[in-house]
Amino acid sequence: MVGLSDTDRRSETTVPGDDRGASAHDERAGGAVDDDMGRAPAVSQRVVLADSHQINARTQSADAEPGRDSAIHPAPSGASPVRWGAAEPRLINRELSWLAFNERVLEEALDPGVPLVERLKFSAITASNLEEFCMVRVAGLRGQVIDGSDKRSQDGLSAQEQLALIGPQAASMLRRLHDHFHDVIRVELAQAGVELVQGDDLTEAERVFVAEYFERETFPLLTPLAIDPGHPFPNVRNQCLTLLCQLTGAGGNLPESRVILEQHALIARGLARSAPAGVGQTPSAEHGEGRTGRPATFGVVTVPTILPRVVALPRTVDTKSARFIPLEAVIALHIKRLFPGFECLGTWPFRVLRNFDLSIDEEEADDLLESIREEVLRRHHEHAVCLIHDRTLTGEGLALLCEALSLEPELAFGVRRPLDLPGLSALAQPLKDQPAHHERPFKPQRLGVFREAHSVFEAIARGDILLHHPYESFDPVVEFIEEAAADPDVLAIKQTLYRTSGDSPIVKALIRAAQARKQVTALVEIKARFDEENNIIWAQALEEAGVHVVYGLVGLKTHCKIALVVRRERGRLVRYVHLGTGNYNPSTARIYTDISLFTASEVFGEDATQLFNMLTSCTVPSEWQRFVVAPIDLHDRILALIQRETRHAQAGNGGRIIAKMNSLVDPEVIEALYAASDAGVEIDLIVRGICCLRGSVPGLSENIRVISIVDRFLEHARVFYFANQGDSDVFISSADWMQRNFHRRVEVMFPIEDEAIKRQLVDDMLAVQLADNVKTRIQGADGTYTRRRPAKGEAPLRCQATLIEAAEAQARAADAQARQERPFLVRPTRTRPHLGLPLGEPHGPAAERGPSPADAHPELPPVDAPPEGTPLP
Repeated sequence: MVGLSDTDRRSETTVPGDDRGASAHDERAGGAVDDDMGRAPAVSQRVVLADSHQINARTQSADAEPGRDSAIHPAPSGASPVRWGAAEPRLINRELSWLAFNERVLEEALDPGVPLVERLKFSAITASNLEEFCMVRVAGLRGQVIDGSDKRSQDGLSAQEQLALIGPQAASMLRRLHDHFHDVIRVELAQAGVELVQGDDLTEAERVFVAEYFERETFPLLTPLAIDPGHPFPNVRNQCLTLLCQLTGAGGNLPESRVILEQHALIARGLARSAPAGVGQTPSAEHGEGRTGRPATFGVVTVPTILPRVVALPRTVDTKSARFIPLEAVIALHIKRLFPGFECLGTWPFRVLRNFDLSIDEEEADDLLESIREEVLRRHHEHAVCLIHDRTLTGEGLALLCEALSLEPELAFGVRRPLDLPGLSALAQPLKDQPAHHERPFKPQRLGVFREAHSVFEAIARGDILLHHPYESFDPVVEFIEEAAADPDVLAIKQTLYRTSGDSPIVKALIRAAQARKQVTALVEIKARFDEENNIIWAQALEEAGVHVVYGLVGLKTHCKIALVVRRERGRLVRYVHLGTGNYNPSTARIYTDISLFTASEVFGEDATQLFNMLTSCTVPSEWQRFVVAPIDLHDRILALIQRETRHAQAGNGGRIIAKMNSLVDPEVIEALYAASDAGVEIDLIVRGICCLRGSVPGLSENIRVISIVDRFLEHARVFYFANQGDSDVFISSADWMQRNFHRRVEVMFPIEDEAIKRQLVDDMLAVQLADNVKTRIQGADGTYTRRRPAKGEAPLRCQATLIEAAEAQARAADAQARQERPFLVRPTRTRPHLGLPLGEPHGPAAERGPSPADAHPELPPVDAPPEGTPLP
């Protein structure tokens, strides 16, 4: 049974460092906690935190609120007081916590129990995450160092100290990732019939094909660039895969044009003599000459991004495998075509990561759209943050790159090729029909209420509807906007767009609505990091169609997800509202877990209207009926809700908080949670990524348990439960508990008022996630994470698999009812697990959703086959 009482559940969960059992420390085959499996940074983090305690102690008092004792936290009765700042700090460093999260992603890439294609995907995600971390977080810290800033993190570390700690960990993670891809994943791909080959591995027939492909598809797109005083080192674009080529004159009777190039190489050699140590050391170190006895020089060639990352080689009757060759290997084979008259001594791929953050003074910008466009173009040539290169590149070539990019050698990370793991998704294509190498196929299910109704509006009018994506289909969200665009009774549509897909049906529907003379307003957040270019394109298309496009409030990102449709019904205006935790992106809705709420509530409609008026006119309403909005009052409300549970516990009435989010960073909220724990409030935090709170520490947070779930889908929903002595409050929000969400973004948190939907969220989602013992990692008192394992006699429960099974069971039940041609669907009676959370009896639309996840069989199906009797979608 998933639902457990608070006491039972906490006693069955082993916390690292706890003496109540050792199940959390159990190792399974291939999952040993050692350096090879990606757990080395955990040891480093303990050392880091211990070394930084003196700095933390110096800064805590300055950061504390007046009247708050941040040096000594009172311990509960019977425990010795702990002096925080004299041991480990109260807060975990944000950057180290992020690295710990990416370690959990890396664990999935390294786990032999994860299907091969999924491990390839997690490898790409880990690499992509690390690159974004460097381009944003490392770039920011380097900027502080360059500017001489004395700013310290909330745990007391300077920018230089943080760089010294995170650099080796990030480099280690990158090396282990590439080593594992080369030694394990690449080998398993070959065993499965997919080979990634280099130039030396080609057959004669394949060499002919590659030569023809190079001449026909590649050569016309390439621009070889020599490096000498007449041709300085080029400004390589951010993240572009580039080849560094070491060249020397070919010798013999050269035509005059080649002699000129040879003289360029001599000039370059003269420049090398004045370069720092290491530059100028050619293969013949003493004389600086190549194999021909002539001076060596360098050139670079950028690998075109418009071409496929890997080239599929032709299959013959004798070919048993699908064979691919990286595009950079194709170019390297034919480098003489690019540098005629030179002999190539070697080619090494590299990628430059640059500062990718925007720096815009919005108050001074006359045209924000144009300013963002210029900034996006500029940052491709911003200062370099780090260099990722082939590990065989050393000596002169590596020194040349570091000097040209103004990078310290410790920011140059040598790994095994191929360098661009996120670009290798094509390797999975030949395996698409081999289920053993994939997660079990799953199709998001359509909720019965939408099957029964003639339109989305009719379904919403029957009562509030909650959708849990991707288990339940995102299609109704798209249909909500598409029907509004086509419905002659719809008069106005207002919507926020933070990130959306490249071929967005929602944006197209807004364009059609504007062309149909409806009042259409779109809040397009063009400052959404890494999506600025895409959002600029959509903003221009919307404006050209007649949509009223606004870009939000100066100095704030608009991060809330909300759509408002105004419809005329029987002579009056009715407002329909969609609110969610995820972006209006049908693509990511299949891989992110998010919550959607549809409602026709009048008070929600009024609040939604006020929110859009605030965003378009910069006027702040005097009050909100249901919404809690950042940066106005969200931070204060969260603190007040935590403090209310604290008062209940202090009065002897108990207290209970469950909070699910992506990141927990805000120090005031963390201190409030520590105080609540000290008062006896039972707190469960489901935090996917960064968590600066330190849970399970005697005398500080012994009533707080922190878990992180990393699995097939990216956990992205934010849900908050506060018991309130039986009169519980459940909220959904677009915001994490971070300073940026509270103070620098427009966010919305809203209450769930339907008691059945409350129960659905608590028992069908939170309870199942808290019971997960397959993909859950538990944070220990030292800040490290350990994978939770089933206790002796306990069945394995993987929450995402359980939720998939429940959604499929619900769909089968709806189909069975439809086949009986009953006028109304009668759902099976639900047997709900309970956490001792008094939410009332289920009723209304949410009570008719079919079997809950708790009713699904807790044992996981084998990877290569669905449960018996389950039809494949």
